Amino acid sequence: MIGILAVQGDFREHELMFQKMGVPTRRVRRAGDLAGVSGLVIPGGESTTIGKLAREYGVEEEARRRYQEGTLALWGTCAGAIWLAREIEGYPDQPRLGVLDMSVARNAYGRQVESFETDLEIEGFDRPFHAIFIRAPVITRVGEGLRVLASYRGDPVFLAGERAMVTTFHPELTDDPRVHASFVKLAEKGVSLKAG
Repeated sequence: MIGILAVQGDFREHELMFQKMGVPTRRVRRAGDLAGVSGLVIPGGESTTIGKLAREYGVEEEARRRYQEGTLALWGTCAGAIWLAREIEGYPDQPRLGVLDMSVARNAYGRQVESFETDLEIEGFDRPFHAIFIRAPVITRVGEGLRVLASYRGDPVFLAGERAMVTTFHPELTDDPRVHASFVKLAEKGVSLKAG
């Protein structure tokens, strides 16, 4: 089962995409909601609010524990990518999970009016993916354990690790399920590796 952090942001759009794929989901609002979940999606939204509420409701601590012990895969989209990053430039005290060795700059592409769409070449995909960027962060440093799967104008926009994915764009706002399918595979792999 895939959990979707549902404290703020566009969690419903992720939910709908997984439903179309026939993948069971659960809205995660408190630490106990993570029981039985193999992957957690952190949606786009307002990264400070997501961080504060995830901490207040105990999700941050439980997600960190499960990720570190190898029983939970993570995928952050846009604001979710910020929450997963070890370093948020200019915001050292912002609440975050901070489990991925990367640095991000918030809203680096500009305001809402600077949102844009583009076709991305993604490693492992047989055709381009139409990506939607909305007040997207920029990944300014990629550290150990992460691989760049797609870039836009030289900036990484899709990263993958052993049990984590990061997209600075919004696959849930398209009709293309390929990025979601990639996360389902990652979540299944992580759990089976741990169990085996």
